[in-house]
Amino acid sequence: MAPDMMKSAAPGGFRVIAFVGPAGTGKSQRAQMVAQENEMDFLIDDGLVISKGRIMAGKSAKSERNLVRAIRRALFQFPDHRKTVRSFLQKSAPCKIMIIATSISMAEKITRALELPSPELIIDITEVASPEEIINARRERHEKGQHVIPVSRTQLRKNFAGKLVGHLRGLFKSVDREEGERTIVRPPFSFFGALTIDSTAIEDLVRHVVSLSAQVDAVKDIRVRSSEDEISLEITVNVTPGKFNFRQLGKVQQKRVASAVRYFTGMDIGSVDISIAEVVLP
Repeated sequence: MAPDMMKSAAPGGFRVIAFVGPAGTGKSQRAQMVAQENEMDFLIDDGLVISKGRIMAGKSAKSERNLVRAIRRALFQFPDHRKTVRSFLQKSAPCKIMIIATSISMAEKITRALELPSPELIIDITEVASPEEIINARRERHEKGQHVIPVSRTQLRKNFAGKLVGHLRGLFKSVDREEGERTIVRPPFSFFGALTIDSTAIEDLVRHVVSLSAQVDAVKDIRVRSSEDEISLEITVNVTPGKFNFRQLGKVQQKRVASAVRYFTGMDIGSVDISIAEVVLP
């Protein structure tokens, strides 16, 4: 944890370390202390770039009302968000950055998204917190659903969707009132654990939405294609004549499917292509 490892400049002017530990173990509560000990310029935590208790760029994952979107926000998978943070860091180079993550794999995903070098030092939560402190932190997460964000309350008011519960002050001395302040929040959903949405779940959702139309006789095939930022859908149906002509029917179904998938999964939709395989006459 010594700052000597930061003496020389890395390509691109960035030096990166990672502070890792499972969700709910108290990383954000100790982040500013670890950053100060290692002479970091910025923290990256849950989609935010933070310096001395202030939000410098980004958007908090805890501002999202959907868990899937929150995870994607934390991994900088939204193009506008990623571009804004990349731009800020490029303008701030040379600088030293500490990434807060639940695992080394997550830290690596963030560095790739932001075009940063891989972490040259990994600090585990067990190096700075006792087993008893970690157990207590996990209990707080489970029982109260509370999280700590290493920024001041005034910084969070415009960047959070849940409830601001309270705040903590750091024990180290600082002339800056916001440096060392941490805000306790209660997001609108739980961040504890992992979430995976299988493609078959999306297929079932799409099949249900499309089948609600009286003019869809059968859903023959659904293909889900995913990229880093979005998913695309290819749907093949049999239809019957009715209220809408077939072009109108396709457009209506496109809008309904896109809206339903965005709402229930939080994923972005690249395209919805609907093909008619057969027209079934009454």
